[in-house]
Amino acid sequence: MNATVAAGIMLIVLPVAFNAAFAALAAKFDYPDILRRPTQEVLLRFRDGGPGLVLLWWSFALTAVLLAPAAVLLSGALAGADTTLLALGSAVGVLAAVVQFLGLIRWPFLVPYLARTATEPDATAARKEAVDVVFQSFNRYLGVAVGEHLGYLLSGAWSILAGVAMIQSIAVPAWLGIVGIIVGAVLAVCSLEFVGSFEPGGWKLAAALTPATYIAWSLWLVAAGVFLLL
Repeated sequence: MNATVAAGIMLIVLPVAFNAAFAALAAKFDYPDILRRPTQEVLLRFRDGGPGLVLLWWSFALTAVLLAPAAVLLSGALAGADTTLLALGSAVGVLAAVVQFLGLIRWPFLVPYLARTATEPDATAARKEAVDVVFQSFNRYLGVAVGEHLGYLLSGAWSILAGVAMIQSIAVPAWLGIVGIIVGAVLAVCSLEFVGSFEPGGWKLAAALTPATYIAWSLWLVAAGVFLLL
């Protein structure tokens, strides 16, 4: 299997796996709407989900890791593109995978402990309050700042770099690169949802754009994978 075929397969597998896990979490855990509910309710729902929900979160976190080999393999498949651009794209793509993984991995390892601690029969009000502070702090640090802000920003930057490389390359149609640049730019804008004055409640425009942008991003990845396999 050469780099082009491997890249094509990875670019198709990545969005399919990500969206399948996301859809399963939406059905089983009401994600992401559940995050807007009180901590105690979230943790009760998490506990009731049992080991299956923990495994599902672990699988979802691992889908973020797939972006790293996909970015590296894509750089190797875009013949004719500038080598410095390809190297930069690989580095940014790997970083995007790392920060998104770090943002998600709290769910299968930290949250089960918090759910047990907060829902024990002898849990005091002070313990529940402490769990609330820890849970919300990690949501804002790993979830919002690392996973979403840096994740969206770096994924958008990688998409722009990959789009430019696609325009330069003979491996895929140039219009596919233009789509990547546009989607990447919008994804970077979505990363500003909780930045600056938007921190308390979020930027409504970015919140509205994010779901549609991720669908467009997924379709772009699949399209790129298909063209590489043709």
